[in-house]
Amino acid sequence: MARLTHIDKKGNAVMVDVSGKAATARTATAKGSVYMQRATMALIRKGGVKKGDVLSVARLAGIMGAKKVPDLIPLCHPLALSSVSVDLALDPKRNAVHITATCKLEGKTGVEMEALTAVAVAALTVYDMCKAADRGMWIGDIRLVHKAGGKSGTFKAR
Repeated sequence: MARLTHIDKKGNAVMVDVSGKAATARTATAKGSVYMQRATMALIRKGGVKKGDVLSVARLAGIMGAKKVPDLIPLCHPLALSSVSVDLALDPKRNAVHITATCKLEGKTGVEMEALTAVAVAALTVYDMCKAADRGMWIGDIRLVHKAGGKSGTFKAR
């Protein structure tokens, strides 16, 4: 049975000691979506959102979010990310903005939390920028879709 790595034998929360691990190339990709009304999608498509370019601002927010993970999530290691990419795609058929974030580094611990956080922060930014037009938007489907590197190897979602 797998054990939780952030809990010691006494049940105390601990930061995992990675000092004995070898640095390897690591990458993680996460995805998520923001669903909205058709009219909100149209505003984004034609650049009519009063707060500005929704996709560009959300992309920057996602990148910044990935860099702030140890400040937001207890016990996460501060990482020297070598790359963070955040892509946003409009899906007018589903009235959704689909978000994909990939984080990379050469290090002793994985970048899954950074990729997931990048997606979440980008999605929250889309919501924030469009909420005046559509408070009924919802954020969903945030998940890890790929991870490579480290002792546990490669994970790919079905």
